[in-house]
Amino acid sequence: MHNIVLQISNLFHSWGMAGLFANATIESCLPGFPLPPDVLLIAMCLSLPQKALLYALICTTGSITGALIGYCVGRFGGRPLFNYLFRSKMDKLETVDKLFEEYGAFAVFFSAFSPIPYNIFAIASGITKMNVFKFWFVSCLGRGGRFFFVSIMLMLFGDTIKENMNYFIIGVSVLLIAFFAVLYKKRHSITGKKSDDISCTKTIVESKPNVNEADMEQEYANN
Repeated sequence: MHNIVLQISNLFHSWGMAGLFANATIESCLPGFPLPPDVLLIAMCLSLPQKALLYALICTTGSITGALIGYCVGRFGGRPLFNYLFRSKMDKLETVDKLFEEYGAFAVFFSAFSPIPYNIFAIASGITKMNVFKFWFVSCLGRGGRFFFVSIMLMLFGDTIKENMNYFIIGVSVLLIAFFAVLYKKRHSITGKKSDDISCTKTIVESKPNVNEADMEQEYANN
C-alpha cells in the first residue's frame, strides 16, 4: 500500500501544478483516497516558497471542484449510495448525521479545515440537500483557510515547521471549533429566549378576550 501511495504521489508531483489540482480534486470527492493534497502542497511550497500562495489557490480550487462533484453525487445518488460507499464505516455515518443535525453548515467548515475526512461531508451535504451556495461558501472558507495557512506558515518558517504542521492544523481546528461552538450555543440561546417571549406574549394576548368575556358574562348575570 505504501508503494502505491508513493507512486501516486510521484505521479502527481511530476505533473506540477496540474498534479496538485488533480490531487486536491480527487481527494475531495473519492472516499478512501489515501493521499491528502497537503503532502504535495508542502513539498511544492518548500521547493518554491515565492509561489506558495499560488499553490494554495490551486489546491483550494481543486478541492472545491472535487467537493462540488461529491455534493452532486450525494444529491442525485441519495442515501443508498452513501450507505454503499461507507458500508464498512457505519459508525462514521452516524457521527456525520449527528454533526449535521447539531451544527449544519458549521460541520462542513470544520471538516474542510481540520483533518476530518472532507469528502464524507461533501457527499452528505448533497444528500441533506444543503443549499449549494452555502456549501460552496463554507467550503471555500474551510479549505482556503487550511491551505493558505499551510502555505503562509511554510513561507515564513520553511523546513523548521514542516514536521509539526499537522499539530498546528489540529490546534487551530480545536480553537475554531471551540469558538464556533460557543457562538452557536449563544445564538440558539438568544433565539430560544425570543421564541419563549413571543409565545408568552401570544398567550397573554389570546387570554385577554377570554377574561373580558367572562367579566361581561358576570356583569350581565348581576344585572
